[in-house]
Order: sequence, then structure tokens, then C-alpha cells
Amino acid sequence: MRGLSAYGLVEDVSFPLRRGEILGISGLVGAGRTEMVQLLFGAVPKDSGEILVDGKPVDITSPESAMRAGLGWFPEDRANHGLVLLLSVRNNITMPTLNRLSHYGWVDRAAVDAAATDYVGRLSVRTPSLDQKCMFLSGGNQQKVVVAKWLLSNPKVLILDEPTRGIDVGAKAEIHALMSALAKQGMGVIMISSEMPEILGMSDRILVMHEGRMAGILDRKDATQEKIM
Repeated sequence: MRGLSAYGLVEDVSFPLRRGEILGISGLVGAGRTEMVQLLFGAVPKDSGEILVDGKPVDITSPESAMRAGLGWFPEDRANHGLVLLLSVRNNITMPTLNRLSHYGWVDRAAVDAAATDYVGRLSVRTPSLDQKCMFLSGGNQQKVVVAKWLLSNPKVLILDEPTRGIDVGAKAEIHALMSALAKQGMGVIMISSEMPEILGMSDRILVMHEGRMAGILDRKDATQEKIM
């Protein structure tokens, strides 16, 4: 991001994201953390600045164009923005990639089933079947379904907004292990968290937001709770 701004929300934010890095986004509630990633993902229109992927400027004006540029976004509110709770595990996982799983306008049901089965297995989603509605899954398994649908789109950058909020300790550990594995595979990960231990424990670098502006970036080895505050 270079000088990205949206009037009244975010002002002049610039930072690089490296391959294989987990960049933590810290700051108080209302500091502009979520608005900044919404801007990056095209959910909020920008007024100025530019976004580059692999060193090349990309025109992100909507979530669809962000997906084409190689971005995926795990929103803070999984129930309203991350999932369609009345739809099945299968449909939620494959929804963003149906174009790729279709031929001449017809959905390839075998390809959809294979893709959903693959990611349910990879992420250990606990569900009685692919037909199970997501509203009946536990919070941790709902989180995994949201992650699965974005991994299926094969993003270069995965944005995670409060990825472990509202889930139990075991599910939190699984999400953390998955994030570390994705980073080791070369994916760039941006993680917003309000939990200081999570920010300090998971991040390679920590970007601090304050009143819509970037207050600074700390390397992991230099970061402490006091410095972040």
C-alpha cells in the first residue's frame, strides 16, 4: 500500500507486505484497523493512493477485483460478512470460485464436491456432511469454513480480521497453526487482532494504527506491549 486514504476513515497508510510474512495490525477499537483492510480489499472506495501486488500496481475497486489481484479477506463478523449461514458447508466453501468450477455456465457438481471435500479434510472441519448448514457448526468450524473458501481461491495475500474471536482454545490453536503453515508456504498474511498476546506471538512485524493513521511498524524482536501502546 502506498499513501492509501479514504476520507474520514483512513489517511495516508503505506506499508510493504513480504512473502511468507504475518503482519499484525494492532490498535484500539476505532483506530481504523478494519477500515484499512476494507480499503485494501475494495469494500470501501479509496480517495487516493495505490496498491501493488508483486511490485505491479493493481486497480482494486471492489472485492471482485481484489480477488482477481490475488487477495482474500476473512472479515471480523463471520456470521454476516463471512458466511451464508443458511447454506451448506459445500456451498460456502466453493461460492467465491464457482466460475472456476463451472463449464460453459454450468456448475460441475463433481468438481464442487471434490474441492469442498478436499478443504474440509485439510482444515479438519468437523461436520457430519458437506450438506450441513453452516449455522449448525461450532464457532471454530465456521471460522475454518471461511478460511477454506479463501484458500480455495489460491490467494497471494490473506487478510484475517480477528480470526480467533469467539472460538475455544483448541480451535484457536488450530487457526494459529494454519496461519503459520500458510506463511511458511510463502503466502503474505495480514492479521488484525485486539488480543495483545496473539499480536505479539504470531506477528513477524506489527503495524500500529491510531485514529485512522499508521503510527508505526515494529519488528517482532523489538515489540513489547508497552511499545505498541
